[in-house]
Amino acid sequence: MKLIDKLIIKDFLKTYFFVVVMLILIVLVLDFTEKNDSYIRNSVPTMEILRYMGNYGLYLNNLLTPITVFISVIFITSKMAGRTEIIAILSSGISFVRLLRPFIFAAAMIGAVSFLLNSWVLPDATAGVTEFKAVYLDKGRAASENNTHIKVGEKSYVYMSRFYKRSNMGYNFTLETIDNGELLARLSSDRIEWDTAKNAWTLHNWRLRELNEKGETYTVGESLDTTLSISPDDFELPFNHHETLKLPELSRQIKILEARGADNVDYYKIERYVRFMSPFAAIILTFIGVIMSARKTRGGSGFQIALGFFLAFIYIILFILSRTFAENGADNPILAVWMPNIVFAVTGLILYKTVPR
Repeated sequence: MKLIDKLIIKDFLKTYFFVVVMLILIVLVLDFTEKNDSYIRNSVPTMEILRYMGNYGLYLNNLLTPITVFISVIFITSKMAGRTEIIAILSSGISFVRLLRPFIFAAAMIGAVSFLLNSWVLPDATAGVTEFKAVYLDKGRAASENNTHIKVGEKSYVYMSRFYKRSNMGYNFTLETIDNGELLARLSSDRIEWDTAKNAWTLHNWRLRELNEKGETYTVGESLDTTLSISPDDFELPFNHHETLKLPELSRQIKILEARGADNVDYYKIERYVRFMSPFAAIILTFIGVIMSARKTRGGSGFQIALGFFLAFIYIILFILSRTFAENGADNPILAVWMPNIVFAVTGLILYKTVPR
């Protein structure tokens, strides 16, 4: 590695770290100002606030990576262009592709660290943020699950219209046994309750309908104990549970939900797609950033930095939209998740024809 490569990598990473810290501090100050009244009203301990801000800072680092990488590379490249360093490098016989190497190497380092954080560190931080909001900021809100469908056996399916986590009680419960599209039995009750002593479910006002070759039988009762392959823990998941799982845990959860035939398994699959897609954003945006700021301009680097902010925000908006499309049942969720990277990669290749040679 040549000296110029080491200098570019050092300046790139140093600038990236500075931009990350500054943006995170600004957002944390604004967030603290907004929530300060709630902290005082709920008597939140200082250490809990600091722990929350640390976890939220990690979350912001992952969210702002496209912006911070883009701004850092534009700042470094435009500064080199303003001092005619890029012209000197290209005039010495070094190709533009060779000039890109240290930038891409530094972006790959940032992407690798981002992948490790996103897969193993950030989930704990996200869980900490969720828990903090539930304990200190969302007090008194009744948590419940609505219209839940779960596969509990090879041929058995459970439906519950509403489940309350505090009382471990659900309403309008139905357990159906279906084989080859034919209904074999249906067990329903007005209310179902978890018995902590027996580790079993108790059905109240239950009705059992069984179908066979001779017809059907219908049985009713007031109380019935039964065991199912689910527990109240399966209903105590936050809305962003897929974001709080480390990568191995996420893969295991996907297998469990697929076995149950759960409706929300796509959210977990898309989260895994995103974790593998996100690191490549740093490389693509670095490629575009170097191309856009390699030419010397009279107005300095201010316009280029502002343009960098604008394009980085476009990337984030496009990423949010593509993820929303994927979660809402896109025909090809992998393509939908990768769409921002594809669009910006094609844009970078088009812009590559305009760079100084």
